[in-house]
Amino acid sequence: MKPSKGVIAIAGAGRMGRGIALTFAYQGYQVKLLDIKNRDTEEFQQLKTTVFHEIKNQLDVLVLGDVILRDSIPAILDRIEVSSIHTDNEASWKESEILFEAVPEALEIKEEVFKCICPHLSPTAMIASTTSSFSANELAEFVTTKARFMNTHWLNPAYLIPLVEVSPSNETSKESLQEMFSLLESIGKVPVECKPSPGFIVPRIQALAMNEASRLVEEGVASVEDIDKASKVGFGIRFAVLGLLEFIDWGGADTLFHASNYLQHSMEDDRFETPEIIKKKMADGEIGMKARKGFYSFDETTINDYQIQTLQKFIDLMKHLGLMEDNQFHKGMTGFKEADRIQN
Repeated sequence: MKPSKGVIAIAGAGRMGRGIALTFAYQGYQVKLLDIKNRDTEEFQQLKTTVFHEIKNQLDVLVLGDVILRDSIPAILDRIEVSSIHTDNEASWKESEILFEAVPEALEIKEEVFKCICPHLSPTAMIASTTSSFSANELAEFVTTKARFMNTHWLNPAYLIPLVEVSPSNETSKESLQEMFSLLESIGKVPVECKPSPGFIVPRIQALAMNEASRLVEEGVASVEDIDKASKVGFGIRFAVLGLLEFIDWGGADTLFHASNYLQHSMEDDRFETPEIIKKKMADGEIGMKARKGFYSFDETTINDYQIQTLQKFIDLMKHLGLMEDNQFHKGMTGFKEADRIQN
């Protein structure tokens, strides 16, 4: 879905706002990037220069990555208009069919921006906050059309990372949610739905992982360089191919159960305690692929193909990263049935 008319409006000209602006502009959309700070003329012109310089640099990266052609850059930049929320023609905001709020994570700032812009938007305009902190139910109180409001949490750099976590409020209509999914998919993003919950999906997972990595340094377990190397060529590679819950099924919930218990007791720290859902799956015998049921269900007739295809993805990724020679594991892939040995 692309808007039949109008533009994409983005409130907030910081890093997130610029990344979203670039994303839509190189997909052919007209973008209005609204600065929310009250600046004098010289300060505003300096901001515009900085914004376009940064976006131009990011477009240069996309050229190097063969995503866009260099001669397309001027047209992309021409689709972006930087203006001030304090001096822009408010009537022009009615042309915007979607407003993305990308201002600092302060509730009073978000409230002020929504109350300033929302009364001037078309009643059919969708409104989305890019927050990673506040519940959509909380922010919905500041907008005029609650059925058209939701959170859309983009991950930096917004113009590169495919994932967008979409969190509707209790009053968001199903039609608006579907419109947002269709829009994001049309520009190459991968939206996922998340209930109004602190931290959404990725921030909760990555906060735990990054805190644990920091503790490893704090405790002298390994060097900063070796922790990061282990994160990239061990942790990161596996979860670029298998989702976290898929990986539990692959290795077995029993493996996670026993590992968690060991860590909890040996380190005397409840942060490693096994969650109740894993305990229940252990009790029900739903421990994953080897039991043909875990978080997912596995078809007896296709499980071998699934294992082979997954391992091939690992091999392709490692080759791409230069971590495997082309002739390694070239033979013997067909009929390989011991895929779960990569769990350890």
